[in-house]
Amino acid sequence: MRKIRIITSIIVLTLSFYSYSQTIIPQKNEVEKILTEATNYWKKDNYEKSLKKSRLALKLAIKTNDNYLIARCYNLIGVNFDDLFMLDKAFDFYRKAEQYINNTDNNIFKGKINNNLANIYFFEKKQYQQGIFHYKKALKHSIDTSDPVVIYLRKLNITWAYFEIKNFKDGTPYFKHLNQFKKYGDESTQVALNMLNGVYYDHINDTLKANFYFLKAIQLGNENQEKFDLSITHKKYAAFLFKNKNYKKAYENILEFNRLTDEILTLAKQKKTKLIGINLELDEFKREVDKIETAYKKKQKILQEEQSRHMKIFGIIIMLFIIITILFYFFFQNAKLKQKNKIKNIQNKIHQNIINASIDGQESERKKVALFLHDTISASLSSAGMHLNVFLAQNNPVSDEIIKTKFILDETHDNVRHLSHDLLPTLLVRFGLLYALDDLCEKYSNSTLHFEFQNTIPIKKRYTEQFETRIYYIVSELLNNIIKHSKASKAIISLTENDNEMIIEITDNGKGFDTKKFNFVEGFGLNQISARINNLNGHFKVTSKINHGTSIIINVPTKD
Repeated sequence: MRKIRIITSIIVLTLSFYSYSQTIIPQKNEVEKILTEATNYWKKDNYEKSLKKSRLALKLAIKTNDNYLIARCYNLIGVNFDDLFMLDKAFDFYRKAEQYINNTDNNIFKGKINNNLANIYFFEKKQYQQGIFHYKKALKHSIDTSDPVVIYLRKLNITWAYFEIKNFKDGTPYFKHLNQFKKYGDESTQVALNMLNGVYYDHINDTLKANFYFLKAIQLGNENQEKFDLSITHKKYAAFLFKNKNYKKAYENILEFNRLTDEILTLAKQKKTKLIGINLELDEFKREVDKIETAYKKKQKILQEEQSRHMKIFGIIIMLFIIITILFYFFFQNAKLKQKNKIKNIQNKIHQNIINASIDGQESERKKVALFLHDTISASLSSAGMHLNVFLAQNNPVSDEIIKTKFILDETHDNVRHLSHDLLPTLLVRFGLLYALDDLCEKYSNSTLHFEFQNTIPIKKRYTEQFETRIYYIVSELLNNIIKHSKASKAIISLTENDNEMIIEITDNGKGFDTKKFNFVEGFGLNQISARINNLNGHFKVTSKINHGTSIIINVPTKD
């Protein structure tokens, strides 16, 4: 039942939202329909109805937040005011239309709106460079649409603009296009084209052609009732005639220009009278349109602020989720790493215990063998030697075999004694580590390699038997390595003790090696030494450089 209630609630909310969106937010096709009606009223010179419909369309278009529709509404309102010669109002609405259309990809309307702006800049405000700028923008957008008729009209306007400011150099390329592609023009462009031909030939001082084109433009203007272009033609023709000292005809054309201008203004006044009730409320109309946009922008700002708050909250939630995920990940990885390290430590301890047991076993066996050799074998050999000496003293002469036997017996006795001392040096047992190491350095020194023993610890100081034995064999093995590998001529063995820690430093002046490229422990087979040092809870450091010798420092605690 609970699931059914939840599903029902979701369906109700969805339908409510859909119904809300349908009633509150108008459909774009509804705005399009109203705009079409407004445009038809404008074409019939019914400005009152066109402006009312345009205002309604704008109100709905703003709610749809469709930049294209909003731009079209503003442009249509501007066109209405343009036809009524209320160019300041038209200019304001064109500017608004430009602002919105620039946020779209509609090049057709971009071209139209820029062309409308250019006309006001050029003909009304006399800001010719701004006019040319917008004419060129209109041309650019028209070229993107690939419509040759529209492109022709845009180039006609640019030519007119350049010729008006006497910039024939920049205007001529557009002018040549007009004459080359006349087929894309119509009756409304023929008057302007012939007038521009007259201006151009007047500029290059071809009087006959200039006069011909001016007269042709006037003829076409009268036939097609193109009063604005015809009035401008009379003005330009009057200037041409005045230049050529035909003052009478120049005066006649000036009069015709004034007559046509008065007619155009009268027509504009007649159009304004058609506004009836809205005629006195045009300023109020503009304020209301501005109010619609301001109110919408205010709502949009509140909505955006609300959305921004929601986005911030959502962002915070996402960030918290990410942080929690990352923390959980690191916690998990840390726990996993700790577990891994724990297992590794246990394995290392087991391994170290095995090594320690092996070392302890070796040392125990070494001691047993040494004692057995010294106390049993050596004693027996000594006893046998004494009996043989007594026999030799009582019997004379003695056979060579007996003498050889005595020699072999003495040699064996010496070897056993030496082996016993190597396994467990007598000095180490009787006098301690420091005497034994001093003796070891003296014994290993020869004509090519000298071992120097330096000691700051009292020579008679003793340590535990296990400690002394292990340190002795560690140093002994390192000295053997110097003899075998270093090619040194001098080595120094230094012993100091500080805060219950023995510091042993062994240096030589041998060939050295690159510690980055060479594993010292594995390369010189010092695993047993490393294990012995670890067994004593100590550590060691190796420093070496090619041709600059080697230094080994061992730190071992003297107390457990």
